[in-house]
Amino acid sequence: MFKKILIYNSGGGLGDSVQLFPLILSLKNHFKSSDFYYLGAHENHFLGKLKNYNIEIKTLNLELKYFGFRWWHLLITKKKFSSLNIEKFDLIIDLQSKLRNTLILKKIPSSYFYSSTFNYNFCSEKKDYLNSNDICEKTILNLEKLLNIKIKKIDFNLEILNQKYIDEAKKLLPNNNYIGFSVTQGNEYRKKSWEIKNFISLAKKVVETNRIPVFFIEKHNTEIVHQIKSEVPNSLFPEHNSNLSDPALVTALSSRLKKAISIDNGIMHMMSLSKIPLIVLFGPTNSKKFAPKQNNITVLDSKKLYNTDDISKITVEDVLKYID
Repeated sequence: MFKKILIYNSGGGLGDSVQLFPLILSLKNHFKSSDFYYLGAHENHFLGKLKNYNIEIKTLNLELKYFGFRWWHLLITKKKFSSLNIEKFDLIIDLQSKLRNTLILKKIPSSYFYSSTFNYNFCSEKKDYLNSNDICEKTILNLEKLLNIKIKKIDFNLEILNQKYIDEAKKLLPNNNYIGFSVTQGNEYRKKSWEIKNFISLAKKVVETNRIPVFFIEKHNTEIVHQIKSEVPNSLFPEHNSNLSDPALVTALSSRLKKAISIDNGIMHMMSLSKIPLIVLFGPTNSKKFAPKQNNITVLDSKKLYNTDDISKITVEDVLKYID
C-alpha cells in the first residue's frame, strides 16, 4: 500500500498546473488512502489560485526556491528533506526531463521513482515505456507499466466545483448565444499574443450573426477593455460584474459558451475544463505539448500554417473558417 506519493512539476504557470488535473484526479482515485505531496520549482497553485477546483494536494516545502534549477540544491536537498520527519516516499513522479532537476530530485528517498529523463533511465525499474506529448496520458500509462497496475483515467468534471460558481455563471451569462475570447498572455517570456485588433474584428463578425462576444480579461487591463468596449459595445466582461474572482469562475463561465477562441495561455486551459469547442492559436510554443487534449478543438499553429513561429501571421480569415 502506498502511503505517500510525491509529484514534481517544474512548470510555473497556472496552465501547467491545470494540465495536471486529470493525472492527479486519476492517481487520487486509484491510491485512495495515499497522501499526495506537490513539489514545484514555483508556488503550489493547487493551494493558491487553483484551490477552488477542490483538488487537494499537500506542499512538500524544502525551503529551496526554484527547486531543481540550481546545482547547489544537489548538496542540500537530502539534508532539507531529512528535517521534515518523512522517512521516504513510496512513489516519486518526475514530470519534467531536465537532467539536473532529476539528479537533484533523486536525492529524496523513495521506493519507486518515475521519470522520463534520459530516456527513462532514472526509473526504478526498466520497462518499455511510452512517449507522448500528452503528459497525463503518458504518465498514467507508464506508471501502469512501472507498478504493474491498471489506473482508471478520471477527467475533470464541473460537478467538482462549488455550486456557487455554477450559479454565478448562469446569472452573469443567462443565455446560450455567447462566443468567448481570451486575448492576453500571462508569462511575457515569449511573444504569444495575437493583435487585439484581430480579436475585435472577430467580435464584430460574431455580433453580425446575433451572437454575443464574451471577453475574459483581468480588470487591471483597463486600456484593452476600453478599446474593445469602444469598438464592440455589445461585448461582455462577466468577471468584472462579480464579487467572485478566480480561475474556477472562468471555468464555470466557459461552460455557458457555445465556443471560445484563445491564444496559448492559462485561461485557455481553464476554458478547456468545461469541454466546450475551442479554437486555439499557437506561435512560438509547442501546440502538440500545450494544446488541451480534447476532441472538439481546432488548433491553428503558425508553424504549420506559415512555417514561422510568428503568431501574427495567422489571419482573421484563418479563424473565421472555424467559428460557425
